[in-house]
Amino acid sequence: MKQWCRTAGALLFGALAAALVPAALSAQVTTASLTGTVRNQAGAPLAAARVTALHTPSGTRYSGSTRADGRYVIPGMRVGGPYQVTAALLGHEAQSRNNVTLTLGVATEIDFTLRESAVVMEAITVTSARADAVFSPERTGASTSVTREQIQAMPNISGRLEQVTRLTPQASGGMSFAGQDPRLNNITVDGSYFRNSFGLGNTPGDRTGVAPISLDAIEQVQVNIAPFDVRHGNFVGAGVNSVTRSGTNEFRGALRFDRRDDALVGTQAGAADFDPGTFEFQ
Repeated sequence: MKQWCRTAGALLFGALAAALVPAALSAQVTTASLTGTVRNQAGAPLAAARVTALHTPSGTRYSGSTRADGRYVIPGMRVGGPYQVTAALLGHEAQSRNNVTLTLGVATEIDFTLRESAVVMEAITVTSARADAVFSPERTGASTSVTREQIQAMPNISGRLEQVTRLTPQASGGMSFAGQDPRLNNITVDGSYFRNSFGLGNTPGDRTGVAPISLDAIEQVQVNIAPFDVRHGNFVGAGVNSVTRSGTNEFRGALRFDRRDDALVGTQAGAADFDPGTFEFQ
């Protein structure tokens, strides 16, 4: 009887573990993160320094502290920006970086060098490049990120997602990536699956010819071809990961309409006259 109970308990535990593992692996990335180091003028790491990131449009504030090696990590941040990132430590002059934009699923690295408080610090411009880095901390595999500014600047007629994903070098023929069938892509919006489960079209909305979600509501789009991050998965072609926009402290909106009347229709086909009929304002 005891042996049977132990066997049943082991089977029940295995079934629960098998049910929970796919759910954990199917999670998608919907945020960004900030990382870097804080050092003094001699190059030594500064521990317990406070790093604060302020999302200026909404007033959302994120913060973290440096470890003994001077490195800090702030996860779970809103994508986009602009952010004002400030590093401060008692006995040192605070240093800020403005107009910082965070990319979806990417850890943006910002390093600080703090001077002692006895030194008057004037406004300076700091630029740096790590020539000795083998791997870029901002690259997590073959992927392309499209920011809100790029979405607004791109010419777009249909308002569909493939008008944005075509910026990916591996894209061909709409939503086909790396030569794979578009139905093998995994499309997510705010971490939820948004792909065509029936396989009747290449992308959501193909059967109706409309966009399932307006690009005006999209903050960033990330196309992953071969990501290093194990949180991206469930695709063969590409993982199209997108997040929607969040509110700010300012009231704003967008209005879009389509117009067609007689003045927009031609009346000649070559040398022959053509009567297109009459059209009312739409």
